[in-house]
Amino acid sequence: MDFLRRLMRHNDAGIALSAGLLFVGCALSSESFLSAYNLFNISRIVAFSVLVALAQALVLVAGGMNLSVGAIGGLATITTGYCIQVLGLPGWLAALVALGIGGAAGWINGVIITRLQINSFIATLATLFVFTGLVHGFSEGYAYTDIPREFTFLGRQKFLGLSNLFWTMVLVLLATHYAFRHTVFGRRLLATGGNQEAARLAGINTDRMILLSHVLSPPLAALAAVAGVSRMGSPQRATGTAWLLPSFAVAIVGGTGLAGGRISALGLLLGAVIIVLIKNGLVMLEANVYYEQAFLGSIILLAVVVSRVRDLYGGRSGG
Repeated sequence: MDFLRRLMRHNDAGIALSAGLLFVGCALSSESFLSAYNLFNISRIVAFSVLVALAQALVLVAGGMNLSVGAIGGLATITTGYCIQVLGLPGWLAALVALGIGGAAGWINGVIITRLQINSFIATLATLFVFTGLVHGFSEGYAYTDIPREFTFLGRQKFLGLSNLFWTMVLVLLATHYAFRHTVFGRRLLATGGNQEAARLAGINTDRMILLSHVLSPPLAALAAVAGVSRMGSPQRATGTAWLLPSFAVAIVGGTGLAGGRISALGLLLGAVIIVLIKNGLVMLEANVYYEQAFLGSIILLAVVVSRVRDLYGGRSGG
């Protein structure tokens, strides 16, 4: 019992133990699991999952949620294709424009929530449909296929056996860890999510913190979208349609507080590893793919229960 209590107090310890056991189980269950290609592919999927989850986690930690994460990813995808194929912009500039579009979409969400005082669930549910409509209306079913080969650097190429996207994700997580552990902004964002009224009484501009969390979140979704274009070699109009549930699953399994006030960069990475390995295991077991969402929903429910229990033994923390 004492061991379980100590484990509960250290948010990342239990997640790391679960990820390690899953990894060993998958390695023992399949000879091809530890192959160079499979590890490269897993690193790419994990990195992608972390970026999408971090986009959600940055809003969750402030006490809100962003249901439009996937729609913003779709918007960034179409923007990338349009900028490259129609406007003739170089790939790096098209990617920056996509990140900017993501930030603008997040600003719209933040303004609606903070200025109009609309609940983040309702606000982002509405903008989910708005942004999705823009994707379909703007693309008009047109397929952007003229993507230069060098644009695949992020999604298809590797360094030290792991995807370039994985190393990009590591840099993003290091920046996230530093921000929440060592900056005033990070501490204020945690305080806002932990207890908004107390944070306001302490002199923190909570509306500004909430707005910034929504502005910083979508560029990460846009980066995931750009990585998707880099991997597939062409923008897919359906990008983002299946992001919502995984964004919550990875974030919550990774220790992000559903009610705000807690986030862990390492936890997000481990949470992504857990979700990806579970999906990998389902494939190896030849489970019906149509049950995947049921598994993810069950995992989210279990993670929320564990989070509630963990809150009884430890405080909230960031980093």
